[in-house]
Parts: sequence; structure tokens; C-alpha cells
Amino acid sequence: MNPIIVEELREAVGSVRVSTAAEDLVTYAYDGTWAEARPDVVVHPEKTEQVAAILRVADTNRIPVVPRGSGTGLAGGSLPVEGSICLNLARMNRILEVSTADTLAVAQPGVITFDLQREVEKAGLFYPPDPASVYQCSIGGNVATNAGGPRCLKYGVTGDYVLGLEVVLPGGQVMRLGGRTIKDVAGYNLKQLFIGSEGTLGVVTEVTLQLIPKPAAQRTALAAFPRLDDACTAVGNILRAGIVPLVTELMDQGTTSAVEEFKHLGLPTDVEALLLVAVDGDEALVESDIALVAGILGKSGAREVRHARSAAESEALWEARRSVSPAIARLARNKLGEDITVPRSKIPEMVAQLREIGRANDVPIVVYGHIGDGNLHPTILCDRRDAAIMRRVEKAAGDLLDASVRLGGSLTGEHGIGIFKRDHVAAGINPAALAWMRSIKNLFDPHGIMNPGKKIDSRVGD
Repeated sequence: MNPIIVEELREAVGSVRVSTAAEDLVTYAYDGTWAEARPDVVVHPEKTEQVAAILRVADTNRIPVVPRGSGTGLAGGSLPVEGSICLNLARMNRILEVSTADTLAVAQPGVITFDLQREVEKAGLFYPPDPASVYQCSIGGNVATNAGGPRCLKYGVTGDYVLGLEVVLPGGQVMRLGGRTIKDVAGYNLKQLFIGSEGTLGVVTEVTLQLIPKPAAQRTALAAFPRLDDACTAVGNILRAGIVPLVTELMDQGTTSAVEEFKHLGLPTDVEALLLVAVDGDEALVESDIALVAGILGKSGAREVRHARSAAESEALWEARRSVSPAIARLARNKLGEDITVPRSKIPEMVAQLREIGRANDVPIVVYGHIGDGNLHPTILCDRRDAAIMRRVEKAAGDLLDASVRLGGSLTGEHGIGIFKRDHVAAGINPAALAWMRSIKNLFDPHGIMNPGKKIDSRVGD
């Protein structure tokens, strides 16, 4: 990058917040995927005014800006691009307010999601979204991808809790969207444009989040199903009984075998699916609900049902689900974790197609996910050192994305598009809608500096 521009950044935010040192550039060249790309400079703002100053310099000089939170993304959304500024928001990590009167919290984008959850629970409140990376991921990143997690069936995703945003647009304009009220239809809902936009329209610098009262209790059941179809049917049966579970987590046979080999929990490995179901709420209601759930699981075809009767027993059952990612990581040198959604009724067909895709491309695929909302995480096992294997992995990944769209689903449920799925967007989004998305990108970011090459092929020019 031109040294003059680096000096402009230092003048704008202070030299201590700007780095071109090789070790820093390497540090910010990665995210949660296996890809890497170095930025030309890393900038560490601590307040909104500094973000605005950075974007003024970038927009004037047509320098790409890549916002970054904790770098836990799994679609390459925060990977730098050539000649870019890495805008590291990790130092904007203050919880500005927790209001019991208004049941909301106000946070900067670098706040770690678990830290926010823990802080609001001290006040008897609850922030439900819980991505798998909850201990590392940031609120800003959650907004950027509209992150979800296992509790989505009952409580929804990040966007369902965003009351207001402060965003900085290319050129440095600061804009506030929404506010502190649940109802607000005074203008166009621009706030929702930024939720899930993956940093391609502007930079979120403050988030106002709705909270709810903290549930008093939680209980869990774990069921083993000889047939995966029956596990899917069981979720519908639970919902028809008037119970909305906190979570409904599915593990296929390959995933279960990996977890059992890793943790030795006594899990049955000769069944097609394990289903973990949790309920929460009032103590007495939770006890009756989990007993009813256990009965429904048995009547729906489960060979075995483990029914937790205490918080400690629930924690023990959760150990299986928490062990999925490290267990799968032990199966191969590398893994590609995908993220698709299909209608719940199509999950058995999607899993069957995943098995066929694995066979056709000669790559192992294991599956787990949030069955209640149709969000599956097929994981392709591989070795990046073998070029032939990686060609088959790329083909398999494309095949599974195409299959999800054919079944009426989506390319992503919570990881985002980033760069890894960008080439499939045209097949997964209505052409007219995609054209309007490009128009919106051009409107907010006419010079194409905001996270270019991510989310959509924006075709932005000067």
C-alpha cells in the first residue's frame, strides 16, 4: 500500500492503532476456514469516530476495507483481499448498557457473545442466540452473518433481537437505524439490510439488542433412532403436541461413531441417528414437558431414550453434542464444514443425497445439525495436501449446495456466503432479487470498497 495512505490512516486514528508489521499481517490473514490472504495494513479502532475516519481515507483513495471481528467465520467473509485494510473491531469490546427497565443491552461490535450472555444473566435476563463459537465469536460478526445456533427453533436468530444499529457508511457517514423500541414502522426497515450483509454495505459500530427473562430451568433427552426418517418425524410429533423445544440436534451415524470413539460416552453407534432434544421454562413445566418429549420419542421409533431428571444429567447428555466438532476433526487431516438449510420434511431426502454425493465423489461426508429448523452441517473429510482429493471435495461441495436449492432450501443458514459460496449465489437467489441486491450494494458502496468479492458478485465499478 502506498506509504502516503498508511500515513493518512495514522494521522486519522493514531500510529498505535495502525500496523504494517509482517507478524500482524500474518495474524490477520486467517479466519475459521483454511484459506488465507494478507492485508496491506491492519487498523484497530476503539470508537465510532475512528471507524468513520478510516472509511473516509479508504473511500477517497478507493482502498478495500475488510471488517473483522473474532475471525471465527466459516465462509471466508473476513478474509482480506489484495491491497486491503483489515479493520479489526476486536478493541471495540465494551458492553455499554444493560437495561432491566427496557430489557435490552447496548454493545460494541467486538463484544464476545458469551460475555454478553453472562453479563445480562446477572440481571436475570437472557440473550438466546448461541452460535457454536459462542465463546469466541463477536456480536458484530453475529450481526454480519445473522448468526443462529441450536436454540433457533424456539428463539430465532440474531436478527430477531436487533432493535437498533449504529453503522458507518463508506465515506465516513454515521447512521443510526432502529432504536430502543420493539415496534417502529416510521421508515423503511434499513436496519435489516445490514443484518446478514457480511460487511459489504458498511461497518456496524454499535448494536442494541432485545433481551428476554431468563428461563428458570432446562432439561434434555437423548434418543437413538434406527431410522433417520423417524428422528425427523419425531420433531414434528413434538411440535404437534404443543411443545416448542429449546433445541433439536441431529447426529448421523458417522458423527455419533466419531464422538463415541473420542469421548467414550456409551453412545449407540449402530443406529442411523441420535436426536438431542432440550426444553426450557418454568421448573414444573419443564419437568412435565421433558417427560412428554421422552414418551413421544419412544413412540416415534426411538430404540433408546435417555431422559435427564436433573441439570447435572442434562449437562452429561449435552457432552455428546459439544464434542461433535473436535471428534470430527480427529477423523481426517482437514475438514470442510458446510452449512445448508432445507424444509424439515426434506431432511431425510437431503441426507440420502449427501450419502450419494459422498459416494459419487469418493469423499467421506458426516452430517449433524439443527433439525428443528432444517439447518444441516454436512462435513467433508479430506487432506488438503492431495490435489486430486481437493478437486473431488470442491465438486462434492458444489453438488450438496445444488441439492439443497433443488429441495427448496438455501445455500446457507447461519455461516454466510463469504467467498466459499459466492459462485453459487446465482443458482440460489431469484435473478430479479439478485439484481436488486447488486443495486443496493452500488447505492451504499458506489466505489466498491466494502468487503469486495464477498456475499454477492456485486459488479461494482468506479
